[in-house]
Amino acid sequence: MIETAALTKRYGNTLAVDNLDLFIPAGEIYGLLGPNGAGTFVA
Repeated sequence: MIETAALTKRYGNTLAVDNLDLFIPAGEIYGLLGPNGAGTFVA
């Protein structure tokens, strides 16, 4: 299981994630894509 509430992440002045609430049950597969296409993971 992966869970986050109100997650915000900055790299210097660049806002990468803003106020993210996320719940992924164990055994589920999700893909998160950004501008460069990176970020797929298995939960």
